[in-house]
Amino acid sequence: MVMKKLLLSILLSALSVAHVVQAEPLILEVDLEGALGVATAEYIIGGIEQAEARQAAALIIRMDTPGGLDAPMRDIIQSILASDVPVVTYVFPGGARADSAGTYILLASHVAAMAPTTHLGAATPVSMMGGGDFSPGGPAEPLENIGGEEEEPDNAKADNETAPESTAMERKVLNDAISYIRGLAEAHGRNAEWAEEAVRNAATLTATDALANNVIDIIVEDRDALIMALDGREVSLNNQAFVMVTEGAMIEKIEPNWRQKILNTIASPEIAILLLMIGLYGLLFEGYNPGAILPGVAGVICLLIAAYALQVLPVNYAGLALILVGMILIVAEAFVPSFGALGLGGLIAITFGSIMMFDTGVPGFGISITFVIAMALLAGGFLYWLASFLVKLRRRGPVSGRESITGRIGTALESFDSEGHIWLDGESWAAGSRVSIEKNQQVRVISVDGLVLQIEPLTESHPAGSELTT
Repeated sequence: MVMKKLLLSILLSALSVAHVVQAEPLILEVDLEGALGVATAEYIIGGIEQAEARQAAALIIRMDTPGGLDAPMRDIIQSILASDVPVVTYVFPGGARADSAGTYILLASHVAAMAPTTHLGAATPVSMMGGGDFSPGGPAEPLENIGGEEEEPDNAKADNETAPESTAMERKVLNDAISYIRGLAEAHGRNAEWAEEAVRNAATLTATDALANNVIDIIVEDRDALIMALDGREVSLNNQAFVMVTEGAMIEKIEPNWRQKILNTIASPEIAILLLMIGLYGLLFEGYNPGAILPGVAGVICLLIAAYALQVLPVNYAGLALILVGMILIVAEAFVPSFGALGLGGLIAITFGSIMMFDTGVPGFGISITFVIAMALLAGGFLYWLASFLVKLRRRGPVSGRESITGRIGTALESFDSEGHIWLDGESWAAGSRVSIEKNQQVRVISVDGLVLQIEPLTESHPAGSELTT
């Protein structure tokens, strides 16, 4: 009896192990589309962490990006290098690209795959100050001289010693990027020399050339072909050999959560400028109508959200300064009415500031000139309406108190010689006159004595229609 129980236990254990072995492997997939920013990096890193937690066979990053920001790129690469799960970056579909920051991520991945008619490269770092790409002060050094022992000529040393500080900083950034991308390529046995060219001279390669030059690992038509190509492939995972098992894998796509979608939408140059303008006009309206509350609250909220967007976007500080000046001018219009002069100056400053602020050369973070012109025309129309409205208010004269009644036209309710009643603005008023007034005769208010209106007949010398002029 005991022997039967023991044999049954062994059989159940074997069946359990066989079930585990035969279970379908899980592969998770995330998308890196468009410019790489803070929210996108959070989404990709979250996908890597989820793949580790669920012990997935691999994580696929489907890529089509023009590049993006340096800090989010480095965060993603750190997560890839520390991952316990193989990360496969796949440039797909046909026509997609892995430019700039995308090239770094592709080379850092355990498997670098591309679809036909895709390309990568152009990985030269770009100035966050809007000065263009960082390139050395002189011509690029040939690859065969890099790392050689040949001494630098004396005149070159002298030039370097007297080089401007900006050039020295550019060289530091460029050399840092070169060493970084070479390290990523060497970690997976890929072509480090070409990787350096991608940074130094913004070199690019098609998928076919990239495979021929040992820059990527495989070219596959679609995701199914990729899964088949990955099965049994050996990769270096945390400096240890790891054989991937992907046959019959179940693919599960990870979608960004609501927070990441909102942050990704906000971190757009157009949205940031739009929020900035809404915030400014909200404060402007609140300044002209104290106590309205809603415009002021909405304006402050929009400005704070815009401040977050500007914090995570690459901006040119000269453009940002122009926008701040424009903000001050528009807000000043609310407190020092100039019939649109200050507002127009602020609008011009914000328009040129918007064009300059996002003209940094960082891929994927430019601003459409069409959007800026449309926004300027809309804002200009609003300022024109506002100025016209203020002029009308000034010409209208008083709207309350005795001054608002003087000069108004009423109708006699009865005939009287000195005292009677007239109809004015939907009310019956006591009135006094030095001359006789006939019933239904139009009269003009010439003064107010307490609650009694002093009137006179409306004559040809005071035609109707001039009652608003005092």
